[in-house]
Amino acid sequence: MFDIERWQEIFDTIRKNKLRTFLTGLSVASGIFILVILLGFGQGMQNGIAHEFEQDASTSVWAWPGVTTKEFKGLNPGRRIQLRNENYQFSSNLLQDAIEHKSPRIFVRDITVNYGKEALIYGVQGVSYQFQQIENAKMHEGRFLIYQDEVNTAKVAVIGKKIKNDVFNEVDTPIGELIDISGVQFKIVGVYSETEDREEERIYIPITTAQKVFNGGDRINNMAFTLPEVENFDEAVAQAVQFKDELQDYLKQAHTIAPNDGGGVEVWSAMEEAKRYYGLTGNIKLFFWFVGICTIVAGVVGVSNIMLIVVKERTREIGIRKALGAKPWSIIGMILHEAIFVTAISGFGGLIFSMGLLEIVGPHIEVDYIMNPSVNFNVAITTVFVLIFAGAVAGFFPAWRAANIHTIDAIRDE
Repeated sequence: MFDIERWQEIFDTIRKNKLRTFLTGLSVASGIFILVILLGFGQGMQNGIAHEFEQDASTSVWAWPGVTTKEFKGLNPGRRIQLRNENYQFSSNLLQDAIEHKSPRIFVRDITVNYGKEALIYGVQGVSYQFQQIENAKMHEGRFLIYQDEVNTAKVAVIGKKIKNDVFNEVDTPIGELIDISGVQFKIVGVYSETEDREEERIYIPITTAQKVFNGGDRINNMAFTLPEVENFDEAVAQAVQFKDELQDYLKQAHTIAPNDGGGVEVWSAMEEAKRYYGLTGNIKLFFWFVGICTIVAGVVGVSNIMLIVVKERTREIGIRKALGAKPWSIIGMILHEAIFVTAISGFGGLIFSMGLLEIVGPHIEVDYIMNPSVNFNVAITTVFVLIFAGAVAGFFPAWRAANIHTIDAIRDE
């Protein structure tokens, strides 16, 4: 039931103690504000990491050679390993049941690239037709490489959207245009787009063409595979780890590398790396929760202390109320009402300000591994109601003390 006199008393008390009430409310509002901002950035980190892994297929596994660091079977450390076509083919056949897409890759070096009289400084890579799915590249124009391009060692190329914008801005489309790679003419058949500009600074040609035309022999620089997607994250990680271990074991045996040598061959799994990063962000979010809750607790303690001061200041008034017949629960309700009111207004104020700040500023934050900080509204509003309940608990003990003051002692209080 709405009691206008009770509300008048609360506002009279607030008007008499404006600074004290403001500082108390500020401590509560800042607690909610800090918690929401911290949770927002925790979610932003998770969004940023997810975005980073979306650049390539989430189930991708990459392998590349390195330099041995241990002696093994009479072979000295310091050997530089070279992957070859047979390693790629054998790996593909050995693990074919676990592979969805696959591609070797070679970096074509010591070449010149020209379009007409203009020299281009973009990298050229020889890849398989399935490399598009591994890199998660989207076709902007034309097509990607196809199987027939590899079989026929076709002289075709696919360029990034950035290259198109930088070099071919004077033509309607670069499709069909010719680029010169060390004296060999390649026809552009497609333009792809990626999430980052640096990923669009590549020219892809069939790997068979790259090896045959540019003296690559049967050498490859690395090879990549994607695994079938699994709905359960833990199962996907387990699948990736098993595939990674089997691939690494084969490559070490093929190149006579010690089983405990971490430098001869490197195998990297996107799912395994994602689990590591998500575990890290989970721990960071728990830490943010801890800091935010501690801040809120400090605000609630402030409310309790202020209510104790209020009770002390109004002891004589409380004694008179009790002498006139006021029930103990009416005294408790009077103190609780003020505590809940200050806590609720401050809590919702901190919530609205923090959510508004994240809504306005969040989409414009461009920091590595942090993207669009945001907070689930249900979580935030639940936190505020928990805060209000905590404020009620904090106000109850001073209220209980006020209700149990002896009437004569209260009236005599100076």
